[in-house]
Amino acid sequence: MSNRRVVITGMGVVTSLGETIELLFDNVCAGKSGIVPITRWDTSKYPVRFGGECTRFDITSYQAEASRYTDEKLHPRRLDRFGQFAIAATLSAVRDAGINFAGEDSYRCGAVIGSGIGGIETLEEQSRILFERGVGRVSPFTVPRLMVNAASGNVSIIFGLRGPNTAVATACATGSNAIGDGARYIQHDQADVMIAGGSEAALCELGMASFCAARALSTRNDEPTRASRPWDKDRDGFVMGEGSGVVVLEEYEHAKARSARIYAEVVGYGMSADACHITAPEPEGRGASVAMAMALRDAGVAGDVVDYINAHGTSTPLGDIAETKAVKGTFGAHARKVAVSSTKSQIGHLLGASGGVEAIITALAIYRNLIPPTINLDNLDPECDLDYVPHKARELNVTYAMSNSFGFGGHNASLLLRKI
Repeated sequence: MSNRRVVITGMGVVTSLGETIELLFDNVCAGKSGIVPITRWDTSKYPVRFGGECTRFDITSYQAEASRYTDEKLHPRRLDRFGQFAIAATLSAVRDAGINFAGEDSYRCGAVIGSGIGGIETLEEQSRILFERGVGRVSPFTVPRLMVNAASGNVSIIFGLRGPNTAVATACATGSNAIGDGARYIQHDQADVMIAGGSEAALCELGMASFCAARALSTRNDEPTRASRPWDKDRDGFVMGEGSGVVVLEEYEHAKARSARIYAEVVGYGMSADACHITAPEPEGRGASVAMAMALRDAGVAGDVVDYINAHGTSTPLGDIAETKAVKGTFGAHARKVAVSSTKSQIGHLLGASGGVEAIITALAIYRNLIPPTINLDNLDPECDLDYVPHKARELNVTYAMSNSFGFGGHNASLLLRKI
């Protein structure tokens, strides 16, 4: 096994609480909510009319930044919203890392960016055109916009990255799997720099209708900011969000050689499958527990070193209990000593982008020694009895922190980060 170490040197986000990592983390730690009534289409006939919408996002505002690297135009007509999010987050992450790809070996730099669903809005739009206006009016950009690998493909083109280039699609575990896979490419000496993360834009008519039909969403239309309430006994489903979270991963010596700022080291990565149900978690959380244990084993540490867990914490009746059991099964007595919080209480569930955004929040918790809170936790579910950092952020010296992501299909992924 290679002893090449992997560190995070740049981070970028698009979320309903901000399009910079500083704004996002400050807002999350202040207990603010990014859940708002949806404005992008008429929701009057929908049973759910709110979500973590990125109301201020405009891809054209990133054109000047993109022009530093490419002559390609960031035209919405050629990019689905999820691809736009990914490019925007990547531009921010690269700027944050201060890396000059022109001075790098392009075959040692790559990208792995995933999406749980991909270009669902393009599918919705072009299907409507096909059935209402005919086959000749369907856009030639349809497949290049909607394919899941459009994000990583466009990022590689913009920055001239000729190394490993893949896309992950493991539902809500996507972002974490992408970061873990990106770290593996560096550890195995297939790359020195990897751009990794997830992007999702399923907050559209078809996406919302699908989750409404599954009765998976909270229906608190009269109080959207209080709808996402992980581990609260009055929770009634998750809240959909949208956005992207992307990190720049580097081999440690490579980062040191250019005096890069390092947010955290990626020291552990674990995966498993529930093999139980296509949408529901395994009730006892055994698969999730295995993923966390694998991340600890990968890092070569015991569970009692972990100070903080950014939980999957979706605010669903089954999921929150299963994850609580999983944490107990992994950490034993230490489970009651570790701080656990869910930032989905503030920005909702970004599906395939959640793991990327939450890994960034976890890295910032390490970097700033500050644990973000779980908001809306007013009445603790008796079956959820850990320290969920309710309401207020907590100052804490964080050395090791874990980020969990569990997805439809039974996919479980855990990342373990360390202060450096």
